[in-house]
Amino acid sequence: MRLEDIQAQVGYKKHTGHFSGKPAVVADNVLDRQFTVATPNRYWVTDITYIRTHEGWLYLAVVLDLYSRAVVGWSMSSRIESELVTQALLAAVWRRKPKKQVLIHSDQSSLFTGYE
Repeated sequence: MRLEDIQAQVGYKKHTGHFSGKPAVVADNVLDRQFTVATPNRYWVTDITYIRTHEGWLYLAVVLDLYSRAVVGWSMSSRIESELVTQALLAAVWRRKPKKQVLIHSDQSSLFTGYE
C-alpha cells in the first residue's frame, strides 16, 4: 500500500449544521426501561439503522417483540422515509396479528413522530 500511496479510509465525514423544523410532540416513556415482559405481543420496540453497501446506503427498520426478542417485522429501503417505518410495523402486525393493544416503543426520531 505504501508503494502505491494507498491509504485506508477511517470513519466517515460528519456533517455539522443547523437542522430546523417543527418541534416533535414527545410521548411519555411508558415502558421506562422495563424490558422484561410476561406475555407476547404486548410491547414491541423499533429502531432504524443504516448499512453502507457498494451501491450506497440501505436503511433497515426493525420491530422486535420484547417477550421473545424475535424480529416480528422489518423493512429495508434505499431511502429513509416514514414509509420505511410504516412497512416494518405493518409487517409485524401481519405476522403476529395481535388480539390486544400493543405498546410500540421507539426513540421518537422524526420518522416515528411524523416530521421528516
